[in-house]
Amino acid sequence: MLDLETNTAQLAVERIMHRSLLSCSPETSIKQAAERMADMRFSSMLVVEKGQAIGIWTEHDSLRLDFSDPDAMLRPIKEVMSCPVSTIGLTMPISEVAERFNQQGLRHLLVVDDEGSPQGIVSQTDILFKQGLELYLSLRTIAQAMDKNPLVLPGRLTLGDLAPLMLAKRQDAAVIECSKHGYGIITERDMVRFVAEHPGNTPLSQLASRPLLSLTAEDTLLRARDLLIDNRLRHLAVKGPEGRGIIGLVGFRHILDGARSHHTSDLTHAMNLRDQALRHPQLNLQLAERVIAASLEGVIITNARGNIEFVNPAFTYTTGYTAEEVVGKTPAILSSGRHDDNFYKNMWKVLAERGYWRGEIWNRRKSGQLYLELLTITSIENEVGNISHFAAIFSDITHIRENEERVRKLAYYDTLTQLPNRRLLEDRLEQALRHAHRHQQLLAVLFIDLDHFKQVNDSLGHSAGDELLLEVSKRMTARLRESDILARFGGDEFIVLLPNISGIEEVTAIARRLIEAVGQPIILNQRSFRVGCSLGISFYPDDASDAHQLIQHADAAMYRAKLEGRNSYRLYSVTLDAQEHLWLTMETALRNAIDSGHGLSLYYQPLVELSSNQVVSIEALARWHDPQLGDIQPSDFIPLAERSGLIQPLSQLLMRSLARQLRQWLDEGLQPPPVAINLSVQQFWQQSLVSDIKALYQEFALPKGILNFELTESVLLNKQSQAIALLKELRALGCDIAMDDFGTGYSSLSYLHELPITTLKIDQSFIQQLGDNLGSETILAAITGMAKGLKLKVVAEGVETNAQREALTHHQVDLIQGYLICSPQPAPAFSHQYLR
Repeated sequence: MLDLETNTAQLAVERIMHRSLLSCSPETSIKQAAERMADMRFSSMLVVEKGQAIGIWTEHDSLRLDFSDPDAMLRPIKEVMSCPVSTIGLTMPISEVAERFNQQGLRHLLVVDDEGSPQGIVSQTDILFKQGLELYLSLRTIAQAMDKNPLVLPGRLTLGDLAPLMLAKRQDAAVIECSKHGYGIITERDMVRFVAEHPGNTPLSQLASRPLLSLTAEDTLLRARDLLIDNRLRHLAVKGPEGRGIIGLVGFRHILDGARSHHTSDLTHAMNLRDQALRHPQLNLQLAERVIAASLEGVIITNARGNIEFVNPAFTYTTGYTAEEVVGKTPAILSSGRHDDNFYKNMWKVLAERGYWRGEIWNRRKSGQLYLELLTITSIENEVGNISHFAAIFSDITHIRENEERVRKLAYYDTLTQLPNRRLLEDRLEQALRHAHRHQQLLAVLFIDLDHFKQVNDSLGHSAGDELLLEVSKRMTARLRESDILARFGGDEFIVLLPNISGIEEVTAIARRLIEAVGQPIILNQRSFRVGCSLGISFYPDDASDAHQLIQHADAAMYRAKLEGRNSYRLYSVTLDAQEHLWLTMETALRNAIDSGHGLSLYYQPLVELSSNQVVSIEALARWHDPQLGDIQPSDFIPLAERSGLIQPLSQLLMRSLARQLRQWLDEGLQPPPVAINLSVQQFWQQSLVSDIKALYQEFALPKGILNFELTESVLLNKQSQAIALLKELRALGCDIAMDDFGTGYSSLSYLHELPITTLKIDQSFIQQLGDNLGSETILAAITGMAKGLKLKVVAEGVETNAQREALTHHQVDLIQGYLICSPQPAPAFSHQYLR
């Protein structure tokens, strides 16, 4: 009896499942879950509690969210997850898995072992890659499987409108009309990304992916499938005659549904033929021949000597040989030459012992092209028990293997640099740790982060940034041993795994080579650039015994290298680990302080004329007191805020606090001079900076020019032209602009005269060395002379002694600031001493 199902369909699900599982706790917010799914490009996330999977959240579930309510995204994932999780065993055949998807209307199933422990995830798309449908797909057109009623929406609708429409219409994608830009598309995967990045009132025309790739209804499903895989897409548009209008959508789901429908129809037809053959024995041979002729698998029947007596049309389609060309010859005509004599001897031995042989074999088409087939050979005996014939059934699985390799490449290698990605790195690191433990060897992990990479992206564009990453990856690869592994961890972060090392000296030598390689000049857009890197190192078994901790500790050491000057390396230590825990505690406390507004305040320090000692302006300085941590210095919490992404809300809180204090002083009848506050990098480049300042002036009815601003030279790095335009807008509001800590940053004197600033504040390091360092005197004279030539006021910071003040009288300094005059004071004390 012929087996009508493809052999591929009998493979166990463990052959195709994804062994990497993305999981979270029930209390994880929807937004956090969506961010992780989008970053890792997973289509589902398990919700795990006490080691057990209690629910699952998929891309499709994102359609049930209310995008118009930002607070909805902060709800815990347990409120929107699907439960219980549908599970299957490791040994379930692919054909049965496909039926489970059909019966339950699901898109993901959790694969568990005999103890019920999660082992992997399998999706509908995985089934499409594994069912060996190439012949079926090449014989069907897109018109036979496409969605003929796609969801086509105007671009003016918002994200909040889209989710309920897709859910109500049971659509996993929507075509968006983007006016002059043509059509775009939004899929369920996009919706997960939007949860983390976009508010519900964002127009769809701004979110749709373009261009929308398309085919015609007459194209084959095989072409559609290959185009989807090659472009890493999920949907293609189907255009009408002469390319006018969108008449349908086709995606993996439509292809799989069509295949299932036709497979069921073919199987039903074959079963009917079988029943008829049983009722009418005289028709058995004729019906068997018809079934064989209609089979999608190639069939060869030989006599006992191996001479071919019969082949079906699928044999001709696969090999290119007609029946007339092969009848009478042996199957050796298809030999690829890849298998030796032992392979064939073993095949015939198994065939003689068991009566059948099944396996994969390389053969050659008539055109000379090699292909891989899944082959089953069965011996057929006559009435007396002697072998009279051999029947071989085969299917071309070349595309399946190619797709497996392509998917494996996408899953385990970075698409830009072709280096191992995070998933493959973690697997290799686990293997290396087991080997190091078994042989009592040292192992090192290096965490590398490029310095100032974002500024390259911002100034030259992402294509230049990609070119830089490629060049850096090549340079580092050339400096490593053959046994070392370089992986791209994400963005501009790389990790190096150094197995079987002799000691710390060997690792630090490699670290120095890598820093030197990265720091060499590189040509981007016909301009020469230099970027450095900060590098952290952790060791097994001294610093950690598992992969996660080794990477985490190397990351912590890298941050220390950044904080202590960049373009260098640091080793992990227990002290560093304690510092990381302190930073985490401080970050949590700072978040709470910003949310509540308690503990954060402004202190005020006067700037006085050197000649008259008259107060002419004030600087507002941030201060933080935490009930548990005590007083925390700005030099500690400002870098922490920048590192943790809290600097923007902190800056807005302090600026609003300053405006409120100025209004209070004015209401009390006081006449405060202009007050300056520092602008952080993120705050300065915020698009709404000028409008926010205008709003503060209007809300608190402040007189023009009472708010001044200070910024450091690094704020303007690589963005001089944009900075000039923004500074001019601030000057138009009557705000004075001071360049703080001048002489320690990266500013070029060639463009300093173009900046619409009013003041230079000389860094206190030069002031404190007056009288002790002749170089400081020379630099001070040069800066003050240049500033006067540019008609800028000069402020000397950090004046602490009368000797320093006396020395400043010999230079062109206008104002002084420091503890000699007054230490920073809270608002009540400051106003009592200087404003009343």
